[in-house]
Amino acid sequence: MTPGSNLPLNSVRVTVDVAAPVRLDVSALLLTADGKVRSDADFIFYNQPSGPGVGYRSGGGATPDAITVDTSAVPAGIEKIVVTASPDAAGQTFQGIEPTATVRNADDNSVIATFTPPQLGTETALVVVEVYLRGGVWKVRAVGQGYANGLAGIATDFGVSVDEEPAAATPAPAAPQAPQAPQAPPAAPPAATPTWGTPATAGTPAPPAPPAAPTAAGTGGKINLDKGRVNLQKNQTVSLVKGGRPLLSQVKMGLGWEPAFRGRDIDLDASVIAYGPQRNHLDSCYFGRLSILSGAVKHSGDNLTGEGAGDDEVIVVDLGRLPAEVTGLVFTVNSFSGQKFTEVAKAYCRLIDAASGEELVRFDLTTAEPQTGVMMAKLIRQFSGEWEMTAMGEFVKSRTVRGMVKPAAQAL
Repeated sequence: MTPGSNLPLNSVRVTVDVAAPVRLDVSALLLTADGKVRSDADFIFYNQPSGPGVGYRSGGGATPDAITVDTSAVPAGIEKIVVTASPDAAGQTFQGIEPTATVRNADDNSVIATFTPPQLGTETALVVVEVYLRGGVWKVRAVGQGYANGLAGIATDFGVSVDEEPAAATPAPAAPQAPQAPQAPPAAPPAATPTWGTPATAGTPAPPAPPAAPTAAGTGGKINLDKGRVNLQKNQTVSLVKGGRPLLSQVKMGLGWEPAFRGRDIDLDASVIAYGPQRNHLDSCYFGRLSILSGAVKHSGDNLTGEGAGDDEVIVVDLGRLPAEVTGLVFTVNSFSGQKFTEVAKAYCRLIDAASGEELVRFDLTTAEPQTGVMMAKLIRQFSGEWEMTAMGEFVKSRTVRGMVKPAAQAL
């Protein structure tokens, strides 16, 4: 097939797989006549593998991911199923990669058509083909439309809320100000010369922890890092000051969890939301947007199972490079697939010195609620330029980072 060409389907059930020299993430969106999904449930991918008439199959890296469409089971009102692909590696483009979509009869695996989009370059995601209804006949069309802003760009175009572009910076509703929250833009922090390291990857065992300092419980207020690692309990705060100097280097916020029930995967998504001095939302960093604030905040990428020792997802923050307008960061974890935190065990977050690997602060989540989101911790910049970390552990009904923006602003 060539771009724009189409063929009628002589099979009720078809499978579309997309192969390339590198591993690809393949997904599908069910669209109405206006070209939009009805809800996030119409986005079919590795974390939500089935929908009405459409299913996702992982190739596990050995074979291509595939989407199967049963046209007899597609609900009324759905006129098109678009099949998308993006490289699994964060930030990788299709430059030098020639993905090929193969459309097969799902019952006997016979090939109906193949399509290789031509002249790809900086695209990080593609709408490869679409299965669509026209005049009562189901057809397949070769598309090959590229997006330079990854799956987030595709999802935004088609109305999915999980991979949205960041909202405009508008003031959040007023709420009582926490004692440590700034009231006005702070002075710009001292200039720093950052050296970006490689973010820790999911499943990497954590380095041996140094002897822990006493927890903040019973200290009568905030403590700093002078006595070593700090174990926080809910609502306790530590000042990120060591030896009388504010910590303004690169740190990692590692977040981890395990399935509460043996044999079950638990796919959670860690994110960080950045706010300005009026609790205005500046940007969000998550699995669909891996770098924000000119690279001062970076995400390690999505972990799909929660299995294995060590941090499942890591967010790297260069405190010294954060713009002066950033006065608060809230770290959140969500379950887009709808699994509740009562199905999660051993959830925690820990702040690590990126240069030395030393664990500075740790917060273990000891409670669980049947919700799909949790605010784990927040970092607040003080007038002096130092940062303070507060353990939160506040549960929210939200499957995506977008739904965390307002409650996180109110919690600053």
